[in-house]
Amino acid sequence: MKTVTIVVFAAIVLGSLQLSMSQPHELKTVGKFEPTWQSLKEYQTPEWFRNAKFGIWAHWGPQCQPEQGDWYARFMYDEGSDPYKWHVAHYGHPSKAGFKEVINDWKAQNWDPEKLVALYKRAGAQYFFAMANHHDNLDLWNSKYQSWNTLNVGPKKDIVAGWARAAKNNNLPFGLSVHASHTWTWLETAQRADKNGPLAGVPYDGKITKDEGKGTWWEGLDPQELYAQNHPLSKGSENIYTLWNQWGWDNGASIPSAEYCEKFYNRTIDLIDQFNPDLLYFDDSVLPLYPVSDVGLKIAAHYYNHNMATHQGKLEGVLFGKVLSEDQKKCMVWDVERGAADKIEQLPWQTCTCIGDWHYKRSIYENGQYKSAREVVHMLVDIVSKNGNLLLNIPVRGDGTIDDKEVAILEGISAWMKVNSESIFDTRPWEIYGEGPSTETSNPVNAQGFNEGKVKLTANDIRFNRKGDILYVTTMGIPVDKISIQSLGKNKVNIKRIEMLGSKAKLSWKQYSDKLVIEKPKSVSNDIAVVFKIQMR
Repeated sequence: MKTVTIVVFAAIVLGSLQLSMSQPHELKTVGKFEPTWQSLKEYQTPEWFRNAKFGIWAHWGPQCQPEQGDWYARFMYDEGSDPYKWHVAHYGHPSKAGFKEVINDWKAQNWDPEKLVALYKRAGAQYFFAMANHHDNLDLWNSKYQSWNTLNVGPKKDIVAGWARAAKNNNLPFGLSVHASHTWTWLETAQRADKNGPLAGVPYDGKITKDEGKGTWWEGLDPQELYAQNHPLSKGSENIYTLWNQWGWDNGASIPSAEYCEKFYNRTIDLIDQFNPDLLYFDDSVLPLYPVSDVGLKIAAHYYNHNMATHQGKLEGVLFGKVLSEDQKKCMVWDVERGAADKIEQLPWQTCTCIGDWHYKRSIYENGQYKSAREVVHMLVDIVSKNGNLLLNIPVRGDGTIDDKEVAILEGISAWMKVNSESIFDTRPWEIYGEGPSTETSNPVNAQGFNEGKVKLTANDIRFNRKGDILYVTTMGIPVDKISIQSLGKNKVNIKRIEMLGSKAKLSWKQYSDKLVIEKPKSVSNDIAVVFKIQMR
């Protein structure tokens, strides 16, 4: 590859970065942050994010087109699997019709970002996230460093730019998620071949070359720029699940080349400089390509400095990482995938989860398997009580729409928020996060998360959070009897007044030395989570 030197300018005189497409480069940062953990520890989470509490994510890309759920581009190359069978039936054998054909099929013809983001805002979202690329390696914007992008193939439109305009028009902070650092190992399945049947031994299209594209719809494009599979396989890659234990680039993972890391860096810097996102999420352990490359540290430093330069010297950006040490949690916001902390965290954090699969799955819709509005609200209340935020993915269909059941869920969340949002936004944790049966069960986070749903919440569970001298007490359902709160006795707090959000009815309550007892209300405003607003003296 020819060496290309470019100059990327951050807004408001950040200085310049000399980038090489083939040689490791030195990052020349002008700003507060350097690409070291010690420097990144100067990060402080902005107050706006701590106040926001709830965001909605469109985890949307070409893998939503088949409507077969998560990791389609990897599993479609796994002989005998359901995605493989579906792909052969609908597109053809992966030696001839690989994932690139799914990209070509994705047109996003009914996508209306303004309509969707406005709906998300009505449901209470205080920030909005869009996906910039996934492990399938397609960039969803006018990418300077990746020819396989949505201007050249698939929808033939700038998806990220459309989402960015919609977020701005709805006055929502805009976040971008970047997942493509793992394409190197994630698409290794495309190097396989069938072991059985008439095409046994015929390689899939993972190593197909640019020259083979003559006369095809992808003529002129290099499939290796998309698949990135001209490298040895990872140890144990014949097992589809080995990758789970290699996400941190250890345990035998094939190590990416310097050129691959450099290109990922250039793509991500281009994304940051084009869109200036308020939030930036990496689907990585710690930072992208860490510790086999330092490009993740360089991206983090650039993002913080770029954000400061575009906010009059104040850092308002939020960067997320997953499997973090206690020191690394000081450098960025800890993200927990499909799970939650089991205690109050001293530093702000975030849960990312989904009402179904991350990528749209038709069978989840047909079988009624989405999380309900009730489940989402309970998660939100629990997470907020522990100093966290909730980022919720609403899966988008390939055509750019969401289905009627998803709309109904959003409307259910919206109805609850209209009455009870003051108990969520702008709040902070109280002395303890809650009472009830769920607080007596240990449910720690392992690795990046995945402890979701292991502890069931009932109407006997209570969560607390505060806003000044107001304490919000939320029951996870309709109280079945009088509400006895052991943490609110006279020996601990002085209570002046109690009301129930959404109701003007007078409540009967009595504070004893060791507890507060609220009589069961005659009626409640909703059947999801009832909020009592307590004025403390």
